[in-house]
Amino acid sequence: MNAEIVSVGTELLMGQITNTDAQFLSRELSELGVNVYAHSVVGDNAGRLRTALDIALARADIVITTGGLGPTMDDITKETIAEHWGLPMAPDQPTLDRIESYFRSRGRQMSPNNLKQALFPEGAVILPNPHGTAPGCILEKDGKTIIVLPGPPREMKPMFMESVRPYLMERSGYVLTSVVLKATGIGESDAEYRIRDIVEEQTNPTIAPYAAPGDLTLRITARTARGEDPKALLMPVAAAIRERLGDYIYSESGQSLPEAVVEMLAARGRTLSAAESCTGGMLCSMIVDVPGASRVFTEGFVTYSNEAKTARLGVPADILARHGAVSEETAGAMARGLRQRSGTDYAAAITGIAGPTGGCADKPVGLIYIAVDSERGLTVEKATLRTQRDYNRTMACQIALRMVREALVRDQDAEA
Repeated sequence: MNAEIVSVGTELLMGQITNTDAQFLSRELSELGVNVYAHSVVGDNAGRLRTALDIALARADIVITTGGLGPTMDDITKETIAEHWGLPMAPDQPTLDRIESYFRSRGRQMSPNNLKQALFPEGAVILPNPHGTAPGCILEKDGKTIIVLPGPPREMKPMFMESVRPYLMERSGYVLTSVVLKATGIGESDAEYRIRDIVEEQTNPTIAPYAAPGDLTLRITARTARGEDPKALLMPVAAAIRERLGDYIYSESGQSLPEAVVEMLAARGRTLSAAESCTGGMLCSMIVDVPGASRVFTEGFVTYSNEAKTARLGVPADILARHGAVSEETAGAMARGLRQRSGTDYAAAITGIAGPTGGCADKPVGLIYIAVDSERGLTVEKATLRTQRDYNRTMACQIALRMVREALVRDQDAEA
């Protein structure tokens, strides 16, 4: 099956928002074995949308639209599709009841223009929207399918996963099953080189790598007939990749690195604290984003100034005077001082120059030191990163989490 994604919204054309809907849908459709033929973006204009639909329906079996389902005059997606296929619009009472209930539950008065959200092209399969007031729908005619979804990702994504994905899987007659390996501490090119022969020989299952700062995802996807066991295809490939990448792999269930670290700390009954300078609390935020982090994470400090490093963490003033805030010695002193004062089993510390300014010849932008202290000793790493501030901060936090994980593994091995 071929699909085309038509994103509706003038705000997309104007660059006011990023089209993350199309990115999400392309990835999900690919995993379902649906070939994404093209993307198009069209403003809130009925004539241009009709033209986009003409083009898409001429070359795709399935057209998925996002956006244009709101209550205002410029929300025209359903109406334009109905006109395009010569279908009358009709009210759906259960949908209207849900919309009215949505407003009542929030103590708000429903505007009359919200009534248009309960109108659908005749014959449409209505897709419920528990996260908003704009239901989607599916239309089929002459061997073609149009799937109409809302634009906001918090509404579109669950609607796709809960309603559209099962619909497409039923039509496909087969099942896609994935195993997700996550690795850290190894670059994408290095990892690909180590498993290049496995990738080159892939047919079913397929291997899809995705790289992010300090993190690598390897999604192994098998296509099987209904009732066929996908493990027979997936497990040998996953085992071969694990053998090549070894300890770089930190998860085999798609966990993020913060999730994996929190889980390891909880499983071993250990605690963690953090001190940050250039990352400004990002590491703490990554950790507490994980549900249940309170079991293992006790406290965190943002010590931007030298005075804060001394007062809050006990970093000796002479270390700061001799080596500077951005140094191996200061990072180590931050981690040691924090662990002593917090009483945690592990303490992580980050100091550096995030950029884009503030660097010099000896200490350029992107120079960052990360330290982890535990009962078994102190480890400090130097990272020379890029000039982009966001990348440097994110990467430093990922390195810190990797180092905590490595310390946990090392201590567990020593205790075994």
